[in-house]
Order: sequence, then C-alpha cells, then structure tokens
Amino acid sequence: MMTKVEHLSTADRRARGKDAARRTPASSHAGWRPAAGRPDPVALFEDQNVTREPDLVPVRHGRMMASPFTFYRGAAKIMAADLNGTPTAGLHAQLCGDAHLSNFGAFASPERQLVFDLTDFDETLPGPFEYDVKRMAASFMVAARNNGFAKSDARAVTTASVRAYRDAMAEFAQMRTLDIWYAHLAEDDILAAMRTQTNGKRAAKDLERTRTSLGKARRRDSLQALSKLAELVDGRYRIVSQPPIVTPLRDLEATYKMEPAEVDNAVHEQFRAYRGTLQYDRRHLLERFEYVDVARKVVGVGSVGTRAWIILLQGRDDQDPLFLQIKEATASVLEDHLPKSRFKEPGERVVQGQRMMQAASDIFLGWTRGVDTSRHFYWRQLRDMKGSALVESMSPSILGFYARTCGWTLARAHARSGDPIAISECLGESDAFDKAIADFSKRYADQNERDYQEFLTAIKSGRIPALQGV
Repeated sequence: MMTKVEHLSTADRRARGKDAARRTPASSHAGWRPAAGRPDPVALFEDQNVTREPDLVPVRHGRMMASPFTFYRGAAKIMAADLNGTPTAGLHAQLCGDAHLSNFGAFASPERQLVFDLTDFDETLPGPFEYDVKRMAASFMVAARNNGFAKSDARAVTTASVRAYRDAMAEFAQMRTLDIWYAHLAEDDILAAMRTQTNGKRAAKDLERTRTSLGKARRRDSLQALSKLAELVDGRYRIVSQPPIVTPLRDLEATYKMEPAEVDNAVHEQFRAYRGTLQYDRRHLLERFEYVDVARKVVGVGSVGTRAWIILLQGRDDQDPLFLQIKEATASVLEDHLPKSRFKEPGERVVQGQRMMQAASDIFLGWTRGVDTSRHFYWRQLRDMKGSALVESMSPSILGFYARTCGWTLARAHARSGDPIAISECLGESDAFDKAIADFSKRYADQNERDYQEFLTAIKSGRIPALQGV
C-alpha cells in the first residue's frame, strides 16, 4: 500500500521552518555538556566488537590509537549516543550518520566524470539534519587541532563548514526540484573554485597537489588493482595473500570450517543473490563477467573487524578485470536512538541511503544476506577512480576550502531527501547557527580527547587489545 504524499505550499514550508526555529533557536546548540550517566566509551567499542572478527579487533584499536583524529573516525557509536537528546528542530533528512570529513571524496560517476560527494553510508538512516552537521563540524575542529592549528584557525575552519551548509541550503531553497536532484560537484568545479578562493604561493602548491591527487584517482581502477592485488599462477590470476590486510578465502577455509567445494558453492550463491538486486541492464552487464577469486580485505578505521571482502571477476580475458568490494552491513549506530530502518536488510538500508544522498552512485551497488543468515552485506566497485583528501597535510586555508566544499555537499545531500525550504528558514540568515555549532564542536572535541585518553588507558591496562602499524 502506497503512503499518501503530503504536498505543502512554499509558504507553508517556510512557515514550518520558522516554527521550528522558534521551538529550537540556534543558541540552543551551544553549551553542550555530556549527559548524566553517559555510557562508558570503551564499553561501546566492546559491544561492537562482539560480532567482529576476533583477529581484526586489535587492528581496529591500533588504527584508532594513532591520534584523537583517528579515534574520532572510529567513534561514530559514541557520538550517536551523545547526539541523542540534543536539540533538534524536527526537520528530518536522509542522514549519512557518519559525516566526518574523511567520509567525503572523489569517485567516478556512471558517465566517467570525477565527482565529489559523501562516500560512506554504513550508518545512513533518516533523522534530524543537525546530527550530520554536528558530526561534520566537530570533525573539522578535531582535524584542525590534529594539524596543530591555532585556536582561531581551528574555529574559523569549523565555522566555514557550517556557514557553507547554511548558505548552500539557502540556495537550494530557491531552486527547482529537479535542479536540486541533478546538482553535483565535478572535478572542474572544484579546481575552478580553488583558483578563485585561494591565493599566494602556498595556494598554488595546494592547487597543484589537488590536481595531482585527482589525476591519481582517475588511474585507480580495476586494472590497476589487478597489478597491486593479484598474481599470475599457472596462467590464471588469483588474489595475493598479504595477511592480515588481504587474506584469500582459500587460506580461511579452516577459520570458517568449510570444505573447498562448500566455499565455491557459497561464493556462487552469494554472487547470484547479489545480481538479483541490480536493475536489469546492470545485471546483464555483470553477467558478462565470471568469478575468479575472493579474499578478506581489511578496510578503514571504524569498519575494521566487520567482515569485508574483495572479489575478482574477469570479462573478455585476464586483462579485463572487475574488482568488487563486499562490506558487512550491521544496524546503523543511529538505530540505537532513532526509529529503525524501514528496510529489513541492513545492506539494502545502506544502498538505498547512498542512492538517496549521492548525486551519482556506483552502477554495481547491491546487497545480500550472508551464508550465515544473521549477517548482511552490500556490494560495490572496489576502485572506481576513488580519491580522498590528505587532511593531515592541509594548511588552514586549504582545510577551510575543503570545509566549505564538504558543507555544500552535505547540504545538497540533505536537500535531496529533506525540505530545503523549511531547513533554510530554520537556519536563518544570520551566523547564529554557525557560531552555536562551532561552540558545540569545540566542546565535543574536548570530550573526544578525554575519550581518547580513556581508550589509551584501557589498552595499556590490557582491558582491550591493540595492534599498531597494520
């Protein structure tokens, strides 16, 4: 049964936003303090680790040990708990759920154009737009401190991300519906904006570094992955064993207590089930590729320990490869505090959320329920001209530019599923919201540093294991 869709007039949508602003003024976001009875942050990690691969849990902790910034990247569950109960205006959109600055990046659109967008949707769920804004803004404060910026520069970068979000939402509030849906940031847009918004010798170097980075992204495809991740054995490619980062399934048969024939059947069953989630033309395209090999591959920071695989497929010959990534999808960390997803399969939740938020999505996005039916996965291309920013090397001016780019991108993602007119009216024309979120971000960065120290203490005491350098 189809749900009746409400169509409010523009005036009614503006009124809705103004009412929301009266109920939740911008100033209400300032002055954040941890709630009484706040959960033990280390215990939240321990809860997550119960269903993760035991041999990879120490790797996750080791990566998070590097700095408060890497800790923040892995601490989405902690922040979801902290955001619960914070002021919200009642205006919802599809959330990324983990919109920190390292979850934005470049990748290829189906038209083979490099675009910049959100790139990680493991925690996606509908919810208050403020949650994503706070997660993003606080990440800039944490990153700026990690880079050794002065307090004024850290605050300026953080504020820039929020102002860009607010300004972009005001633009989207004036746009026609389809124009919002088609809006995107392409490679040329980013380079042109850098040329106009930065100046000086350092800016010229930053511009050239960005060009180089985008050029490298264009070369990151399945053929390049073949040279990095595979070897030719007896005239046929197979994925190279590089444990614990890359471990072919042939080396894990004992771990999963499966005979070789069982492994082969399971892989083919999963591949068939995945193909069934694709639209017809893409399923037809994928059927031109045959299965070659599969391996477990460790990814990211917060995702380490969840089951993640890469699968090598072959088209017309061994120089026509396609690498797909298969990532485990669990419940969103936001589902601890917000209504559960409408999608029964967590993999479908991720895929549908990604399609809702991105201007252009991978043509091979799909999902499956695992051989162990308690586990769920989503599938995508492993390398499709993907590139990410080297945040740790950024100067205040270039991080400020990146902050504005991410702020615009997040606003565009929210405008696709939410009501840009109501959200823009709620945010207002003054900088009150920007300042309040900057204040929140400063306070939250302080808390993140305290949590990080607790995390290090837990490792030192032996409460949780850690393996660095992997």
